[in-house]
Amino acid sequence: MIVRAGAGPLRRLVVLRHAKSAWPVGVPDHERPLGPRGLRDAPAAGRALAEADCLPDLAVCSTAVRARQTWELAAAEWGTPPPVRHDRRVYAADVPELLDVVREAPDQVRTLLLVGHNPGLEELVLDLAGDALDDTLDDIRTKFPTSALAFLSWHGETWAALAPGTALLTDLIVARGKKKP
Repeated sequence: MIVRAGAGPLRRLVVLRHAKSAWPVGVPDHERPLGPRGLRDAPAAGRALAEADCLPDLAVCSTAVRARQTWELAAAEWGTPPPVRHDRRVYAADVPELLDVVREAPDQVRTLLLVGHNPGLEELVLDLAGDALDDTLDDIRTKFPTSALAFLSWHGETWAALAPGTALLTDLIVARGKKKP
């Protein structure tokens, strides 16, 4: 499928899967924190967004502890983080729920960051991407790992107009932090 340029301004949706979590015994899934690798990778995701010159105007983040920690560590890498909305619907969401969340973004937002979980995020990216640069769609079909960033672009007057197959997947970055010596 070929995505054609539509009317309206260029909008970017950046999808960030939370960083690697820990699995402490007896802790409910929603309350699981980041593990050591996640604590290294989340700031790397923030740096990757800055290096890609794709800092968001607004972030929407799952209420799960590991997603909130990913957001906080990534955003700490920027001078002035954008506003964030913590939305419980993002936790364990499927594509229709995630699309509802994205479509509620204010029209003045040009770049939106969505921080959440698989399998919903992977399925959302695959559903929205009508086309991709390089082999990024195949890469996501193979695996959308923790700390991965998928960059989708599309033209539209409002976020409410975002529909399946209308975006171009422009990049996939898997952020990995360095271990301290």
